[in-house]
Amino acid sequence: MCAGTLASLAADGVKVTLVCATRGEVGEISDPALATPATLPQVREGELRCAAQAMGIGEPIFLNYRDSGMVGTPPNEHPDAFINADADADADADEVVRTLVGIIREVRPQVVITFDETGGYGHPDHIMVWRQSHAAVEAAADAVRFPEAGTPWQVGRIAYAVFPRSFFVQMRAKLVEIGQDTSELDEFFERGIGFPDEQISAIIDVSAFVAQKFAAIACHQTQFGGDNFFSRVGEEELRRMLSREYFAFGWPVTEDGAVSNKLFP
Repeated sequence: MCAGTLASLAADGVKVTLVCATRGEVGEISDPALATPATLPQVREGELRCAAQAMGIGEPIFLNYRDSGMVGTPPNEHPDAFINADADADADADEVVRTLVGIIREVRPQVVITFDETGGYGHPDHIMVWRQSHAAVEAAADAVRFPEAGTPWQVGRIAYAVFPRSFFVQMRAKLVEIGQDTSELDEFFERGIGFPDEQISAIIDVSAFVAQKFAAIACHQTQFGGDNFFSRVGEEELRRMLSREYFAFGWPVTEDGAVSNKLFP
């Protein structure tokens, strides 16, 4: 959702730090020749490192939690699942927030990019990332919270990387035009996936970095098989659709609800 923006920032000399909560241990495997359930964590880590290199950013930081799986699945109950981290802890004992605060105070970012409150498509770990990111940004600026984690730092903005609903509408229309199956997208619409267009805060033209974006996507072989619905629209159309990236600003918001339309505050 934001690979082109990250690549463009890196090309401009901006330090970009990527933090990943899990290694997607219980995700689907697009081709059994690529990984097994036992090797998937290592394979997915390698794929993310490959994508980071394609975007021109540094080595990712892993929080080393386990993929929680989708809602209502057995992996939800695993004690190492990300959604179970600090389930019984009070705010100042939260291990995830403490770790993120340490990273924020060390890196001192202007902007934190994360998921929106739906997690994009309802993944519990994505929603957890949204919640913990907000908590960590707040705590990182508070000298009383986690004093051992470094000098307080105030992040300027929290931005959500999103796909607007119109993106999927356009994709479906293109699939219909070329006679492709739309059942996966129809299921998306039934689940209400896609961020409301009227709530988009900024649209970034990343057409100059689509090649890097495609290279990063290509790294994730276990997730994107040759028959994924993104690829079905054709490379030319997909490049056009992925040449713009969309952000909604989660913080700060003024009393009247207004936000700036620039990614950097």
